[in-house]
Amino acid sequence: MKSEAKTFKILPDGLPALIFQEEANLFLDNTGMTLPQLSIFGQSTRYTEHRAIGDFRLIGVYLEPTALKTIFNLDAFELNNKGVALEDIVSEPILEQLLNTVSIDRKIELLSTLLLQRIQNVKQDAHKAKFASRLLQEGRPLIAIQQEMNLSERSLERLLKQHVGVSPKMFARIMRFQSSLNAFREINFKNLTDIAYTNDYFDQSHYIREFKEFTGASPTYFLQKANEQLTNFPQWT
Repeated sequence: MKSEAKTFKILPDGLPALIFQEEANLFLDNTGMTLPQLSIFGQSTRYTEHRAIGDFRLIGVYLEPTALKTIFNLDAFELNNKGVALEDIVSEPILEQLLNTVSIDRKIELLSTLLLQRIQNVKQDAHKAKFASRLLQEGRPLIAIQQEMNLSERSLERLLKQHVGVSPKMFARIMRFQSSLNAFREINFKNLTDIAYTNDYFDQSHYIREFKEFTGASPTYFLQKANEQLTNFPQWT
């Protein structure tokens, strides 16, 4: 009997990711196109939807915000809101190796080895971009980061777009949303005003607008529909 199709929403979290599907041709994007079996995804500035048309098992790796540039030598903004087949980026026959391996532990080892080898071969560490992204993850104001790093607004924006993929303002918005979403998961709809003010939104209405932009749903609807077995990858029931 054919499995019922499942819809998943991918929420912006500030992290690129590497995803391997053990079975090919099971995941479709929101245009109906089949996703590559081994994909690398860049930054998301909005929610996206994927559909699974069968039972599946995924192996996923969350990467540091600057990993696309440092590990894969890509200008990070090139992968904003999309994923590409990893074999289009690297010369190593990693997909073939994964497909010829039965053990899940061995598959994880293969992916880990690939990433570690590429990390060891990094020629130029993006310490400035890493430092800036870390401060943004901590919720530091942009003006404070510019002053601490002695960078102009334009220089900081250029640095982040190349190494992280998005502007400092967008990255800060995603980090603020993720902080608020963590609180929302704990205390749900009853304390939206507290969540809004704790995370520096102007008011509850401002928070709800941001919530809808990044999830495609109101907080109440999210609670009703999102089955979040995997963080930021809820199945939409």
